[in-house]
Amino acid sequence: MTALILADLLDPHPDFGADPRPFVALMVVGFVLGVAGHVVRAKSLVALGIGMVFLATFALPLAVHVLKATG
Repeated sequence: MTALILADLLDPHPDFGADPRPFVALMVVGFVLGVAGHVVRAKSLVALGIGMVFLATFALPLAVHVLKATG
């Protein structure tokens, strides 16, 4: 039973997922903001950049995956 649930959640089918371009764009903007924050020594800008990279690489793709699997 558990294997069937996991098989549904981890479907490697090519149609599964979303267009990666918005995630890559968000990640690039996050890196640019993080570097700019280091250059001007603004901790809040560095934190914002780190947060954007985290969202682009983990949180948003995970949310898309879970919503696609349940909906």
